[in-house]
Amino acid sequence: MAELHALADPEAAAGLQRFFKTARGQYGEQDRFLGIRVPELRKIAGKHRALHIHDAGRLLRTPYHEARMLALLILIRQFAKGSLEDRTAIYNLYMAHTEHINSWDLVDASAGQIPGAYLRERSRWPLYELAASDLLWERRISMIATWPYIRENDFTDALAIAEILVSDNEDLIQKAVGWMLREIGKRDMAVEETFLKSHCREMPRTMLRYAIEKFPEEKRQNYLKGLV
Repeated sequence: MAELHALADPEAAAGLQRFFKTARGQYGEQDRFLGIRVPELRKIAGKHRALHIHDAGRLLRTPYHEARMLALLILIRQFAKGSLEDRTAIYNLYMAHTEHINSWDLVDASAGQIPGAYLRERSRWPLYELAASDLLWERRISMIATWPYIRENDFTDALAIAEILVSDNEDLIQKAVGWMLREIGKRDMAVEETFLKSHCREMPRTMLRYAIEKFPEEKRQNYLKGLV
């Protein structure tokens, strides 16, 4: 924490406060920033790559956004190189601290690399429990955690969780679902279109726009107009 405070940049912090929507009533309300960019955090993570898991947990519980990102960067590195015992402990720590993984960048940096990776050869039911959560960030974790499976052309869980979240009212969930559907479409357009044809009339416009962003213009307009 002393190293982080030494790198603090109040002007950059103010800009990040605005970018991550920390005003009253916004998704990042009350989050606090030091003004440190991710490349600098990666350097610190490399220096402290052997940080004890309990201390990583302490970092995750701090009020500073960059400290929580640093904890996740260290845990991701440890998970990738760790034993089964290490990976299990990191997964359990992550799942016990989801309320602190409370911004889209924290989720997107870690959901695939820790819970997604851990559950690859296991029951993925914990992701469905997160998808049913009242907590916005847990629902986003559930969707983004399917990204490793999508990359391996395993779409089952991504589609099932997308169906759970297809009518979600939160903008950040709509974007996450649309993004993962778009990733499916890059690999198998027919699979994505089967889902879209069943749900495009009920899904929020933000979700649909993200999902069809790479479609040819004529096809994209047909989806937007409901002509499918």
